Amino acid sequence: MRLSHLAIMTIATMALAEPALAISRYNSTALTCDQVRQRVINERAVILRYPSTRVKGMTLYDRYVTRSAMCDPHEYAERAYVPTRDTNRCPVLNCKDYDPETRRFGFGKPVIRF
Repeated sequence: MRLSHLAIMTIATMALAEPALAISRYNSTALTCDQVRQRVINERAVILRYPSTRVKGMTLYDRYVTRSAMCDPHEYAERAYVPTRDTNRCPVLNCKDYDPETRRFGFGKPVIRF
């Protein structure tokens, strides 16, 4: 009886466990703006790395998404810009904290299109 209980617990644990989803990482300055945007669209979320313009030798990175649904519940997707091979300001979206108290109208999270 003990062996069957262990088997049931193992199967239940495996069924309830979510698979670990890997997120792709890209160097944004090695890609064109269109390539960066297409990778974000295809994968729904990616990490982009790029050199800092303020601190020499420092690499900056963040997670970029296609829409607010890809963010945590307390965040929303907001327009951001990353440097790419062909431009210094490629438009993308990244997650920002959402605080309804600081919103002027307080009617929910803003919706920004990719």
